[in-house]
Amino acid sequence: MTLLRTLLGLARLAAGAVRRALGPVLAVVSPLGWIVLLVALASALSAWLFGWSEFLYLGLTLAAGLVVASFFLIGHASFRVEIELSPRRVVAGERAFGRLLVTNIGARRSSGPRLELPVGRGEADFSVPPLAPGAEHEELFAVPTARRAVITAGPALSVRGDQLGLLRRRVRFADPVELFVHPKTTLLAPSQSGLVRDLEGAVTSTLTNSDLEFHALRPYEPGDDQRYVHWRASARVGQLMVRQFQETRRSELVLTQLVDAAGYAGVGAGSATELDDGSNAEFELAVSVMASVGAQVLREKTRARVVTETLELRTATVTTLLDDSCRLEPTAGVGSSPREFIRDVLSRMPPPSVLVVVTGSRTPIGELRAIEAVVGSDTRLIGLRVVLDGEPRISQVSRFHLLTIGELGDLPKLLRRVS
Repeated sequence: MTLLRTLLGLARLAAGAVRRALGPVLAVVSPLGWIVLLVALASALSAWLFGWSEFLYLGLTLAAGLVVASFFLIGHASFRVEIELSPRRVVAGERAFGRLLVTNIGARRSSGPRLELPVGRGEADFSVPPLAPGAEHEELFAVPTARRAVITAGPALSVRGDQLGLLRRRVRFADPVELFVHPKTTLLAPSQSGLVRDLEGAVTSTLTNSDLEFHALRPYEPGDDQRYVHWRASARVGQLMVRQFQETRRSELVLTQLVDAAGYAGVGAGSATELDDGSNAEFELAVSVMASVGAQVLREKTRARVVTETLELRTATVTTLLDDSCRLEPTAGVGSSPREFIRDVLSRMPPPSVLVVVTGSRTPIGELRAIEAVVGSDTRLIGLRVVLDGEPRISQVSRFHLLTIGELGDLPKLLRRVS
């Protein structure tokens, strides 16, 4: 058994070495090239077995085609390729352009390469003319920005090969560059996001031994801080009395968006809520609502966490928040109910002043009500329910202020009424 294991180990090492050695060579053969090679071998085998000269001629012709194609792979690319996008951040629907700059850094005149540049889900092909040493060639291209997304341009690939596409050798140039297509947002007036409007903190009903908001006096107990002893009251009643305070907390908002695909109408259904580019209009509206509220909260310098089941968005600046919002997609089977998701989020932080939940039209109202069981009574609950082209309205569902939003322009008016 030991000898067998040793032999198997040596065989794996040999196979790995062969794979590493032949991998770059085999990678240049295209699917069409493999078909031609197999047909050539089959023709040669048929000619040997049956003595048919026609198969021999066919096999030799195909083999010669592969040999001729291999000459097109010869050559060394001495280029510097740069990819630029301007601007790097746009709002969905705005125009963005790219620039591909090719420079010959070799000592001799270059042959005209063909460059492939992946841009998002598409690919652009550029034919570069022969360049003298140090010469540059520029290509401009438009970037599709119809929908919110992170669009990656690059890497640029220099392609050498025959015209039939039997053999192709690709050389990578330049690193990919990202373009952030931000969701459409609407401006909200200050303090319209449902926040507690305070500078020093929001007073709660929780009593504490040290804070800013004085509440009452109580008898001294071992371990109390002597700084809070009220000496005048102690002298009057004949025993030590200490101050007691109401706890204050700085305003903090938790903004969550439910990304479970089941909560949004028309996801993957090809219905009227699906846009021409395949994205879901109701989900896109929900992202715009979330981004609008989050951006306003950050502009007001209020501490906030913005969380979905699949991603916690960065909130250092408005720009980082909008950048991360470009990565959100409706996800099937996120694995937890809204209640469990909110419980998990709140278990890792102090109780927030306000909890905002953004969801779609297919999320049952009962699931929103179930969230109340895991949220403290001091936290204000606001639900932003997106119903595409629905009638805007405000309703009270137990502790939830439930806002129904039919279009992005409804958001400022509804939040103004809630505030």
